[in-house]
Amino acid sequence: MKRIVTIQDISCVGKCSLTVALPIISAMGIETAIIPTAVLSTHTAFDGFTFRDLTDEIKPIADHWKKENFRFDAIYTGYLGSVKQVDIVADFIDGFREDGNVVFVDPVMGDNGKLYTGFDTDFVKEMKMLCKKADVIAPNMTEAAFLLGIDYKDGGYDEEYVKNILLKLCDFGCKSVVLTGVSFDKTNLGVMGYNAETDSYFSCFNKKVPYMCHGTGDIFASTCVGAMVRGFSLEKSADIAADYTAECLKANAEDEHTNWYGVNFESKIPYLIEKIREEK
Repeated sequence: MKRIVTIQDISCVGKCSLTVALPIISAMGIETAIIPTAVLSTHTAFDGFTFRDLTDEIKPIADHWKKENFRFDAIYTGYLGSVKQVDIVADFIDGFREDGNVVFVDPVMGDNGKLYTGFDTDFVKEMKMLCKKADVIAPNMTEAAFLLGIDYKDGGYDEEYVKNILLKLCDFGCKSVVLTGVSFDKTNLGVMGYNAETDSYFSCFNKKVPYMCHGTGDIFASTCVGAMVRGFSLEKSADIAADYTAECLKANAEDEHTNWYGVNFESKIPYLIEKIREEK
């Protein structure tokens, strides 16, 4: 069985980070190892959440795994809570990278033109360093702007603008970039990517759903890296992940009893499994 290790926080309620990555990747038929970087009572959109930092546990876990000779088909990083954590995770990648495995970095830092609470320019610099170690990075438009040190644009851009961003992000040294939250009009929303190995662009768009929610980036990244480990190309993996994310948002929009704090990805796992079977 293929195995992915994902390194990010546990928000006990909120449907994001590890509570999204673990069930989605497992449902795709892949063993999922985890390294929790912190435990939060809820994600940070709630007031008064509790937070337990687990930075000091990451290296001992890695050391034990080395002794056990564990190997991974992919290393997938998500929300990292501090500069120190980014440095430790960079060392983890160096220690567990090998020919044939995939390093997938979701540089979770912000959205809607702003950094998340607790992040600053020093964190952005460290995340840029981590991106250099990746085979694939998957920033949203906000994170791409911070990584490149450019102004964030909330719409009003064209395809050439996005292509230029993709090329500049690849200049970090990563092999490929998938940029999420791309939209050229009021109707469609999706992703655009660039595969440096084939020197080719790709995209996937779906009709915008009148419902936005925390955690969509985690759903996309988890599905994308899972599909890659299942043997799909990056382009097809991004397509599968974008479609699944859109279906999950539709489920929220269609459910009058849906909660505000997370995407209804659970009810659409059968859709994901069937899509993978059809594509194969």
